[in-house]
Amino acid sequence: MLTWILVAVAVLLAVPVVSHLWTLARPHEVVTEVEIEASPEGVWAVLTDFAAYPEWNPFIVSARGEPRVGARLTNRISNNGSTMTFAPEVLAADPGRELRWIGRFLMPGIVDGEHYFRIEDLGGGRVRLVQGETFTGALVPFAGGALDVAGGFAAMNEALKARAEQTAGALR
Repeated sequence: MLTWILVAVAVLLAVPVVSHLWTLARPHEVVTEVEIEASPEGVWAVLTDFAAYPEWNPFIVSARGEPRVGARLTNRISNNGSTMTFAPEVLAADPGRELRWIGRFLMPGIVDGEHYFRIEDLGGGRVRLVQGETFTGALVPFAGGALDVAGGFAAMNEALKARAEQTAGALR
């Protein structure tokens, strides 16, 4: 009997470890992009004006904090009819090029989401904004629709595009 209990405990402990290792090798990724008629600096200014998010952003409906490496943000997202608040840590903040953070559910290794915005200068006053997230962790294979954020990313991309192009047009 004790042997079966030990085997059961070993299996219960092994499943999350194997699941986490699997997602490190094969993470769940979501990537969206949009072209914007604005400068990299203009897109960066809209992206990092967190106080204005409630005015235009349909996905990250509020954000507080500073876009600097090591800072903690407080973000509230609205996706598929539900809202969630989380406190990611900024990993990269390169003005006009990249903003990246990592958010975690409960503790590292359960569900980790590394979110990024890359601003690629296309020349001629145009950029490509690439927004994506890489999910890893023990619960990722079981998260199902909870990680279905592509629609929210696309909606944010379009709203950011409209705001950046409006701002760029006002400056011309």
